Amino acid sequence: MAKSEPFTMQLTRETDLWVEEEARRTRRTKGAIVEALAEEAARMRRFPGVAFRGPEHDRRPWILGTALDVWQVIEAYGDMGLERLLGESDLPERSVRLALAYRDEYPEEVDEAIARNRRSQAEWHALYPGLISAPEKE
Repeated sequence: MAKSEPFTMQLTRETDLWVEEEARRTRRTKGAIVEALAEEAARMRRFPGVAFRGPEHDRRPWILGTALDVWQVIEAYGDMGLERLLGESDLPERSVRLALAYRDEYPEEVDEAIARNRRSQAEWHALYPGLISAPEKE
């Protein structure tokens, strides 16, 4: 992703201390912390009703008021279609449309999350042989 021109900013002392601690804790630069926060804030303003959760290495968008990540709504929409999804779940249509709008803007991110979820047992075993047993031979 292309970067903008550098600029200078001053944070309040309290925020600067928090960013310093977060940088130390996550072993990232202060700039990387501020950039990640700015990116999430920009996305949440562009898509009201979307927030972010998860550990630093796996922040993911979710739909407020639900327990679902955006990718989960999109996967269900793809599997069921809008009418069936609305009829068989308690998701409001607004939440589904919000997830669709987010996916339209960030398709690679959402598609990657869906693909990770659809890994076979053999793929999981190859990644984590000490945690996931090998699939049984037929």
